[in-house]
Amino acid sequence: MNKPKGYDETQSYTESRILPAGGYICKVMGVKESKSRNGKEMLEISLDIDDGEYKGYYADKYKNDTRKEKKWGCVVYQLTEDENGNCNRGLKTFLTSIEESNSGFSLVWGDKFCDSLKNKKVGGVFRREEFKTDKGTAFFTKCISFRSIQTIKDGIEVPADKLLEENKSKAKSEPTFTVDSVDDDDLPF
Repeated sequence: MNKPKGYDETQSYTESRILPAGGYICKVMGVKESKSRNGKEMLEISLDIDDGEYKGYYADKYKNDTRKEKKWGCVVYQLTEDENGNCNRGLKTFLTSIEESNSGFSLVWGDKFCDSLKNKKVGGVFRREEFKTDKGTAFFTKCISFRSIQTIKDGIEVPADKLLEENKSKAKSEPTFTVDSVDDDDLPF
């Protein structure tokens, strides 16, 4: 066999650490205002793990991603309003958790709102969610809610896996493989 073109530059697959479900101290890497596919106002909140064994988890994944169109692996899509046009409870929880986790911080409304949240600490609750693939089923780990850092330090109940409808009746689901995230632009929690 002759050496394939680009062999020396091609990265081999490496064993990947998988982020377990649970509570993590996170750092807000960025926030931007956008709209959901349905035209609803929302925030896109980019997070990374900021403490412990998995510190820098998503930054490492991003840095080592060799795909041309790489994306940040932990983005939470948070609607800003509920169905009645009032403040969404998830948004209030996120912002309260930011305030409680960053001593002396007060929300900055208006043009500097998103910038004021960058680099702030917040507690994130992560769970595994099952999805179908052409090889069977797999799991990805996703931030599903926010808490104060103190709540995370005090300990949270690890969320149960979210299974596909056809697997909910099974006592145990065995995935074919696990991935770290799935890109979906309309996953508000």
